[in-house]
Amino acid sequence: MKAKLYLFLLLLNIGNIAFAQEQKMTDSEIASFKQDVNVVSKKIKSLTTDFVQYKHLDFLSKDIETSGKMNFKEPGLLQWQYKKPYNYSIVFKNGKILINDEGKKSAVDIGNSKIFGRINKLIIGSVSGNMFDDKEFSISYFKSKGQNIAKFIPKDATLKKYIKQIELTFDKEEATVVQVKLLESSEDYTRIVLKNKVINAKIDDSIFTN
Repeated sequence: MKAKLYLFLLLLNIGNIAFAQEQKMTDSEIASFKQDVNVVSKKIKSLTTDFVQYKHLDFLSKDIETSGKMNFKEPGLLQWQYKKPYNYSIVFKNGKILINDEGKKSAVDIGNSKIFGRINKLIIGSVSGNMFDDKEFSISYFKSKGQNIAKFIPKDATLKKYIKQIELTFDKEEATVVQVKLLESSEDYTRIVLKNKVINAKIDDSIFTN
């Protein structure tokens, strides 16, 4: 059970889609992009989306694929429900991580771990698109056809041991996240693609009980 949790928290990297050539944004493009994302993220009170996760391990010839549904609700409720190939859910709620591994339940107190607290903040920020914190990250911005890409390198030395870089890919028109990538210090990564998003639909709190 713990192995699955650490795999989720530490290897939550979304791999690269084969983009057309990435080009660096100009200062004016960066300002406009950040403004668009911040406006949209402030409007997101809830979000539900399907996801497909591809875990790339350098020693395997094929990526490990899992899929499920994600639910997010302000101010900080987040659930990842894996449905294939196994039933496994993780809920971030009230400073705790609640785990349900095919009926076997456990909990982790985020308050007891600085690194878990930071990763929790990163995950929620990556879902809502609200991660533009220059104090926490060195950030670079790129554009591609129909998409904008923000790449975050953690400044915190402890966090950097686990996560080398985070990449968020945004739909250019909607200014919402469609892909998240967390690169590890190794060459391994996890790729999660978000699709069929529904913003501000009613989500019952019971979903986050786990």
